[in-house]
Amino acid sequence: MKILFLCGGIGKRMYPLEEDKFLLKFIGKELILHHMDHLKGLGLKEKDFVFVGNPSNVDKLKELCGEDAEYAVQKTPKGMADAVLTAKDLLRGEEILIVNPNDVFEPSAYEEILKKKEGESAILGYKVCKYFPGGYLTVENEKIKEIVEKPGEGKEPSNLVNIVVHLHRNSDEFIRYLEETESEQDDVYERTMDRMIKDGFDFRVVEYDGFWTAIKYPWHIFNVMEYFLNTIDKQIVNGVKIQESAKIEGNVIIEAGAEIFENVVIKGPAYIGKDCVIGNNSLIRGSHIGDRCVVGYSTEIKHAYIGNDCWFHTNYIGDSIIGNECSFGYGAVTANFRLDEKNISIKVEDELVDTELDKLGCIMANNCKVGVNSSIMPGVRIGSNSIIGAGTVVTKDLEPNKILFFEGEQMLREKRMTVKEKKEERMERIKRGY
Repeated sequence: MKILFLCGGIGKRMYPLEEDKFLLKFIGKELILHHMDHLKGLGLKEKDFVFVGNPSNVDKLKELCGEDAEYAVQKTPKGMADAVLTAKDLLRGEEILIVNPNDVFEPSAYEEILKKKEGESAILGYKVCKYFPGGYLTVENEKIKEIVEKPGEGKEPSNLVNIVVHLHRNSDEFIRYLEETESEQDDVYERTMDRMIKDGFDFRVVEYDGFWTAIKYPWHIFNVMEYFLNTIDKQIVNGVKIQESAKIEGNVIIEAGAEIFENVVIKGPAYIGKDCVIGNNSLIRGSHIGDRCVVGYSTEIKHAYIGNDCWFHTNYIGDSIIGNECSFGYGAVTANFRLDEKNISIKVEDELVDTELDKLGCIMANNCKVGVNSSIMPGVRIGSNSIIGAGTVVTKDLEPNKILFFEGEQMLREKRMTVKEKKEERMERIKRGY
């Protein structure tokens, strides 16, 4: 069997974040490595993995995932069908399990689909409680009769949504159908499976009702963060320096080299990466903090995902996503709640998308700097390599490589003396003989 990971796409909806979704780190490890570990636990080897990357990430994939795996490069992001065909010479004659590594689910999902013996193909079907804008499965006695793409709320043929964990036992036949299917839209892969079903191929559903989330927008990172944090036990690596007055409550991981100063409170579930410094009187709750971060004096970080090498000093960082190498000056804060208490919406390309969150701070890309006493309003996105000047209130998205500052005119006037001051001055002049 070959496990085919589809890593060639470009997540335009993830702006301003530039990191590939499957390379985001959780609990000290990239998401793609979590997938590999789950499968290795079921007996798969490194040589069984095939990765379809793109020119900008394939070297990183090779570095992370090992030399024994196999790699193909999708030169342009032309969709799932093109990704599979890019790797077809590595797949022929094998059973293949096709996986979208940007989806996050429990290891039991892999276990269930790999032990499925019936059918020529199997699709993981997730039971939804409300409408999801994806492909729905029409099923009869476990056999898939049809895949209906985005039927619209109220028109769903079932409560089973198609998750891209697809087992195809005859890769040669599947590849042949992919090569013969045509479409003017980016749905050749879906049309291929639909054609095969209509031609009598036996597609089976593997129902799954555990945790699942798809990272489509930046704020979906919170779902993944919560999932991983809820799986951890308390673990403080030997050698971590923790002052006696600090309080570590609940399930918290603190990695090697970290220092926890006086009166710090860390409320789990939470993750503190390697070589972090958590300064006096700081409060961290329900958050994921990367490596080598400095959380300075009296900073509060609440339900936030923080990258590596970030610096804070007397800040409030609430419900925010902060990239690598970002720094916040004294008193800078991220607002996370609208005064009218409505959900926070974000414009993605030309569409205003409801995040379905009433608490959402800022989404900040890598290498940004925020000046003292600045405020960033809820749902604002900050592009990479940007600077926010001191005392600035940021109410709109800031593009990459920009400097935003508040230019207020300062007035300098002579101070007018009060009546009392004039009398005192006159008496002083008299005393001096003027």
